[in-house]
Formats: sequence, C-alpha cells, structure tokens
Amino acid sequence: MPAKIAITGAAGLVGQNLIPRLKARGYRDIVAIDKHPANTALLRRLHPDVAVVEADLAGEGDWQAAVAGVDVVVICHAQIGGLDRAAYARNNIAATERLLAVLARPDVYLVHVSSSVVKSMAKDDYVWSKEAQEELVLASGLPAVVLRPTLMFGWFDRKHLGWLVRFMQRTPLFPIPGDGRYLRQPLFVGDFCHIVMSCIERRVTGDYNITGLEPVDYVDLIRAV
Repeated sequence: MPAKIAITGAAGLVGQNLIPRLKARGYRDIVAIDKHPANTALLRRLHPDVAVVEADLAGEGDWQAAVAGVDVVVICHAQIGGLDRAAYARNNIAATERLLAVLARPDVYLVHVSSSVVKSMAKDDYVWSKEAQEELVLASGLPAVVLRPTLMFGWFDRKHLGWLVRFMQRTPLFPIPGDGRYLRQPLFVGDFCHIVMSCIERRVTGDYNITGLEPVDYVDLIRAV
C-alpha cells in the first residue's frame, strides 16, 4: 500500500468520490490539491483528516512542498469548459508541466485521468489540451497509467447529467436533437474510482479507454434522468 497519495483537482467529480473510497480502503496519508475556493472549502469540511491545499499548479506555491515524498499522484486537474484557449493551455498543460517537474523521485507512480474525447472525432481546445496533457505524462519517464473515461455521473457531477438535471428543474420542455437514438455508455464515477484504486495497488501502466457497461440511447438516458 502506498504511504502517501496526492490528488490534483481533488475537489472535482473524481477527487470528491475517490477520497472517501481511499479512506475506506485504509489509506490515511492523502494530499488533496485544488484551486477552486468554494469546492476546496467543502472538501475540508467533509474530510478534516485530509491535507487539503488550495493552490494553482501553474504557479509556485505551498503545493510543491506538499507533494514532496509522495508515492502516487492521481492527476485529475483539468480545464473542462470555457472559451479562452489560454485557460486550457495554463490549467491543462502548464500546470501539468510544473507538477511533473517538482516530483522528486523517479519511481513516483502516476494515474492520469484523461478523457474519451481524446480518441473521438471532436476537435476543440479541450481535446487539444488533454492530448497534450497525456503526452506530457507518458513522456515523463515515470511509471504511469492513462485512463480515458466516458461521460461520468455520480455525486458532485456538475457538468454532465448534473447539468441536465438542473436544466430540467428550470424548464417544462427539454430539447432532444433528432430522434435521440444515438448511443451513450455513461460511467458511474464510483466504478471509475475503483479502477483508479486497482491501478494504484497493481501499478498498472499503459493507456486504457474506460466505458460504462450499459449502452443506452440518449433519449432513454434523458427519460431516466
């Protein structure tokens, strides 16, 4: 069992679900790093026993000392929305470059949470920056696994099904493009967290596409929501 685990972007969907599962598995020395003030404050309230560091990985800060001596880093930080290309470059690329530069030992194990869009036909700033982030991790020389999950749902889902729920609460009508018969394979974030923990414990390397096992048409997914 690794002695010390650091999680970047720890106050997001994966981090907020991974931390309680790591604690239940017996991990006690966890460093949680995130730059979102409100989410970080909530993380502190939920887990007073976890070392929570509010910091921007793209700049100098206390986070550099906090990751010293870690055995595992779970890389979850990412710019996931917005129209500013520079924000994607800073938060997905520059932040990852700086993180990798400060990891002291050559045997630090990396679990990089990427995205299935990297292997899709989509081409935008998010895809471009996530592709670059993957390349940085794989070229680091550190033992690493890259996981590319599909659309995830669960506790702290703000962007995907969580956004759809909030939209539905505000309007009596919900638009469905076309007939809605296009396939989705949503992934429960709890299942993904167990995959992350399995990688940590087995030190899996390589890159893997992770999908939900239950195919569902978009229109039926919306009906379920």
